[in-house]
Amino acid sequence: MNNYLLIMETKEIINRLREKNNLTQEQFAERLHVTRQAVSRWENGETLPSTEQLKVLSKEFGISINTLLGSPQTLYCQCCGMPLSDDSMISHEPDGTFNEDYCKWCYADGHFAYKDKDSLLDFLLSHMPNPDNQPDAERRKLYDSHLSQLKHWR
Repeated sequence: MNNYLLIMETKEIINRLREKNNLTQEQFAERLHVTRQAVSRWENGETLPSTEQLKVLSKEFGISINTLLGSPQTLYCQCCGMPLSDDSMISHEPDGTFNEDYCKWCYADGHFAYKDKDSLLDFLLSHMPNPDNQPDAERRKLYDSHLSQLKHWR
C-alpha cells in the first residue's frame, strides 16, 4: 500500500472518529493534547499522527492503532492463531491499552489464559470440530505445528 492511500484512509478514520464523538477540532485536540492545527493537518491528509499520538488516540477513543491506520495488516493472535478481524476481539493491558498481539480470550489484563501450549492443545482438541474423524494424536500434531509458528510459543 502506498503512503498516499494510508494517509487518505487515516485522515478519514480520524475525521469520522471526531465527528462520531461530536467534537470540534478544538475539543478533539484538547483531549489529545495537540493543537487544533495538528488535527486539521491529520484530517486533510497533510500529516499522520506520530506513534505517540496514535497511542493516545487509541487509548482515549478505544480504537486499535491498526484500525486507526486503516487496517494495513491482518492481525493474528500470537497465542492461538485466530484472525483479529475486529477491535472487539483484541486483548487489553491492565491500563486499558490494546495489545494487538493477542485475542481477548488468550490474554486479558496482563494474564494469559493458557499456562502452557499443552493446555491450549487440550482445549483445541475438545472444542474444534472434527468432521473427518481424525485421530486426536494426528489433530494434536497438526495444531501443535501451527501454534509453534506463533510468537508466543517460539
